[in-house]
Amino acid sequence: MTLTLIYEDEHLVAIDKPPGLLVHRTQLAAGEELAALQLLRDQLGRTVWPVHRLDRGTSGVLLFALSAEVASQLGAMFEQGQMDKRYLALVRGWPVADEGLIDHPLARDPELPSAGQTMLEAQTRYRVLQRMTWPLVTDERFPTTRVALLEAEPLQGRRHQIRRHLKHIAHPILGDATHGKGPLNRAVAAHLGVQRLWLHAQRLTLTHPVSGAFLRLEAAPDPGCLLTV
Repeated sequence: MTLTLIYEDEHLVAIDKPPGLLVHRTQLAAGEELAALQLLRDQLGRTVWPVHRLDRGTSGVLLFALSAEVASQLGAMFEQGQMDKRYLALVRGWPVADEGLIDHPLARDPELPSAGQTMLEAQTRYRVLQRMTWPLVTDERFPTTRVALLEAEPLQGRRHQIRRHLKHIAHPILGDATHGKGPLNRAVAAHLGVQRLWLHAQRLTLTHPVSGAFLRLEAAPDPGCLLTV
């Protein structure tokens, strides 16, 4: 597999990660051989450092540093909220408002029960880009299924932040096996002929940690993809 590069200089490189690709190998997916970190390292012929993560199912902009020093600088920028991140998400139902702010603290580890965990501040802005009605029965009470395409902007970088926040407002992302609805996901996958998490990291903007230049890194969804208006 050859990764698509969307930006490269002597300090950092950004790729358009396809859905289903791990960022790096993990014991949680011990049988999976392919991962973006190893593929990019082999493609460039040099060591690379991931400075943030995308869930395996999420596609789009993924940034790597080309030195440990730049990785440390970029990591601090992510921690301090100095990156502007924009995602596209296809969700169940139609949000009532055209835009809004989800302000809901999240437990540090989404894999564990929230009770007893430290709750972290978390806000996500969203905007409805398109409302659609599909000729798909996922609830016997209704002859069709409503879905919406959203732009989401997480103001922090909590694990699964967008996925958990959209579930919190009862509009889970389609294809989300952890925070969504299994019967709905299976019906949508059968209807579309595609099984994936419908979440795409569309844009990342930042100040270059070395040159100070403004960077706008973008990965457009595939033409004809449901994540386009």
